Amino acid sequence: MDWILSFSTTILVFIAAIFILVTIHELGHFLAAKFFKMRVNKFSIGFPPKIFGFKKGETEYVIGATPLGGYVQIAGMIDESMDDSFVEEEIKPDEFRSRPVWQRTVVILAGVIFNMILAIFIYAGMAWNYGETVVPVHSIDGIYVQEGSVASQIGLQSGDKIIGVNGREVEYFNQLFSPSSITDRELSFLVQRDGETLSIPTPPNFLDLINREGRFIDETNALPSKVSRVLDGSPAYEAGLRAGDVIVAVDGEEVGYWLHLVSIIQNSEGALNFEIRRMAESETHSEIVLLQIQPDPETKTIGIQAPHPSEVFDLQQKSYNAAQAFGVGFDRTNDTFFGIIKGIGRMFSGDISVRENLGGPVAIANITREATDAGGWRGFWNITAFLSITLAIMNMLPIPALDGGHFMFLMYEGITRREPSPKVRMGLQQLGFIFLIGLFILITFNDILRTFGG
Repeated sequence: MDWILSFSTTILVFIAAIFILVTIHELGHFLAAKFFKMRVNKFSIGFPPKIFGFKKGETEYVIGATPLGGYVQIAGMIDESMDDSFVEEEIKPDEFRSRPVWQRTVVILAGVIFNMILAIFIYAGMAWNYGETVVPVHSIDGIYVQEGSVASQIGLQSGDKIIGVNGREVEYFNQLFSPSSITDRELSFLVQRDGETLSIPTPPNFLDLINREGRFIDETNALPSKVSRVLDGSPAYEAGLRAGDVIVAVDGEEVGYWLHLVSIIQNSEGALNFEIRRMAESETHSEIVLLQIQPDPETKTIGIQAPHPSEVFDLQQKSYNAAQAFGVGFDRTNDTFFGIIKGIGRMFSGDISVRENLGGPVAIANITREATDAGGWRGFWNITAFLSITLAIMNMLPIPALDGGHFMFLMYEGITRREPSPKVRMGLQQLGFIFLIGLFILITFNDILRTFGG
């Protein structure tokens, strides 16, 4: 029953995100066409079969049952409908083909422009409404690096203090992993280690390694092995462990980080001997306490909780007024845009695996659900903004049947002063459509293999 509820939630969240993105995209085409007084025959969100529709004026407004796209049917334009019945007819003044190249170009580009604007508004709204919680780099003394992890493979070590990326020092921890930085071909991290500043380069397949492991580095790697809470009735509670205790060693092995502590407990085979630093009752000095704790044999836990980052780091809550929020929205959209562009470029160059990094509807649905589970509405809107930018970029690929294909035809016409013949355009549109269907099937199949096949 739980999996049915989870699956239903995933589908609903996915449809909601796609509905928003497609509506805004097609609204851009629609409004631009109306602005230039072109006749719009149909405005459809979703593909056939039709669920609901009505006609107002010259335009039929439709909701389709297939929620993976939409289209605006503009009179006198060869589009997804493959309708070329008008070609032999006399050109009418309210048709797409009657307008100058620059106006048609604006109409074609309006969809992707609206998607970019949507992302800016979402990021700006998030910044204005919630502000931003940041962790200054100076407040993190070091990180824990598990043996065999991606961080370990690129040369990071426990105790390293990461202070910059790609040769530039940063102020806040989250700036280390921005999309445009993490997708750089020459990605490297600036690290302070034993009083020296080192540059740690990453291999070309760094993004593949992250995808396989599922994570890289975040604030949890820097959390100390300090107990925030002890659950009643747990092994730790029964042994006498207290909130505020700092675990400094387990079975003689020094421990300084929470993730290291968790790793030791989860890999234990029996009772563990804990060396604990505890504040004396006078709170003037600390004392060392020795405890033996038997982890739960089924869950491999002892019933303790990690400290919240606010307890150990100098967290800063940044607030923004409307103007500042739009600046944040623009910067985040710009950073994400170039991050995606560079990521696509690295896939085409062969630096990173297409199979590991290219996602279709299954991957998008899972990511959208996970973002919602982790951050509620904030997670939903963050991933929607990211997908809006992705949709804009993918639509500008020079493939007939996409906006990028229409744009290439218009560029050809603008340069040569000659419009491609309808027969050529129809043929290329059909080839493009077949290619997109094949690509969709391939990506979806890849999604299923990656998700369920390991």
